[in-house]
Amino acid sequence: MSQHPVTVVTGANSGIGRATALYLAAHGHTVYGTVRSIGRADKLLDAAEANEVAIELVELDIADDASVEAGFRDVFDRAGRVDHLVNNAGVGGNGVVEEMTSERLLEVVNIDVMGAVRCVRAVLPQMRERGSGTIVNITSVVGRIGAIAQGPYVAAKWAMEGLSEQLAIEVAPFGVRVAIIEPGVTKSSIFGKNTDAPDRSGAYQEQYARMLQMYAAGYHHASDAVEVAEVIRHAIETDDPKLRYPVSWGGVGIVRGRAAMSDEEWVAMGHIADRDEYIAEFGRHFGIDIST
Repeated sequence: MSQHPVTVVTGANSGIGRATALYLAAHGHTVYGTVRSIGRADKLLDAAEANEVAIELVELDIADDASVEAGFRDVFDRAGRVDHLVNNAGVGGNGVVEEMTSERLLEVVNIDVMGAVRCVRAVLPQMRERGSGTIVNITSVVGRIGAIAQGPYVAAKWAMEGLSEQLAIEVAPFGVRVAIIEPGVTKSSIFGKNTDAPDRSGAYQEQYARMLQMYAAGYHHASDAVEVAEVIRHAIETDDPKLRYPVSWGGVGIVRGRAAMSDEEWVAMGHIADRDEYIAEFGRHFGIDIST
């Protein structure tokens, strides 16, 4: 059994997950990285070799109960315990509320919400019994703001924010810590895959344009995923823990800006017809420039 902290990082094959797995492995953690297919984990293994660290691979699909249960049985058989869980794996999902399909919404929620819950259920009993452990849930700044035209993703991330807040107070008596990591725009594979703009009715062209405006600005300013990994390590190891950690480009500005706005000011932004005026107002409230 490893004497180093045993940490499971889901979605370790790319983006934030890969950066976190490598970073924690380089800082004394025995890392089990979950991937949907070990046969497709070459980039992760190559990066581990280049960084002279070891990543233990675990094949599981967070979208499936049986797969998660089997994957964590494998981890416990090999490691004996899980000290820390980093729930990173997830997908994006765009669409204004009127146009997002039930199928897509349920798919994103199943992966982004239930996927994390499945993993929590797998590790929490032994954390409770041991009286220690950390559950790190990576949500997003869109878990704190009604990001335009990203309905499925917003729904899933707001749900994870609420469940994480609930979980934190439920498990506190058992010595288990919960940390919510809220990245802004970060270099990751989800960024490139989440550019769809359904626009089925033709009524929401400007809303989709504003969403893509944010993406375009983020493409030029996206933070390195290692920044998120550093915050995750801090959240696990600090003696002065917080519940929420906004991070990356736009992260702190969006969270603080929305908290400082009234709901009426938020809704008023939707009434702005001119895109340049909208961009200026966005900058005034959130302190970031989304012009491109």
